[in-house]
Amino acid sequence: MDELLKYFPDLTTVQRQQFNALEPLYREWNDKINVISRRDIGSLYEHHVLHSLAIAKAVEFTDGCRVLDFGTGGGFPGIPLAIMLPQCSFKLIDATGKKIRVASEVVKSIGLQNVTAEHIRGEELKEQFDIIVSRAVMPLAKLASIVRKNLQKGGRIVCLKGGDLKEELRPFDGKVVVTPVDRYFKEEWFKEKFIVEISIS
Repeated sequence: MDELLKYFPDLTTVQRQQFNALEPLYREWNDKINVISRRDIGSLYEHHVLHSLAIAKAVEFTDGCRVLDFGTGGGFPGIPLAIMLPQCSFKLIDATGKKIRVASEVVKSIGLQNVTAEHIRGEELKEQFDIIVSRAVMPLAKLASIVRKNLQKGGRIVCLKGGDLKEELRPFDGKVVVTPVDRYFKEEWFKEKFIVEISIS
């Protein structure tokens, strides 16, 4: 939690309580259903919560905006973003039922009112959203081809990615903004990690 408060000192009491509850909940669920690497669970706030919140630092979310977390796994980046952005509504989807079960139970346990979670493949989803977020679930071109139908006019795809992105970004020439995560968070772990924002007309 200290890592979080260092960068987000103005959290409300409710937000602090919700973020504080994440580690015991994920430890408990991870013992039953492995959604976070066992060696990584001790770094939950840095590697998963803060990493997710890099999107909130880089991207403006207007009040009432509808956000899809595509391939949420156990709830990242969607759950931390939903805690941070109570003025937005979030839908979390994943093709793996047991992962969505964990995300749903965490949402329920911390009393998040602005989140729904569904076990569904992205190809089958019909709804539309203002922003689609994702954390390194697949190559960007493949992701864009699947979710294009789910974006409102003027909508954006925002992904957390790492490493050399030159080839992945080539199809989006002129329509992409890449921001290094270490612009916001100074821990060594965030080096070579990026927020990629793609505008789809």
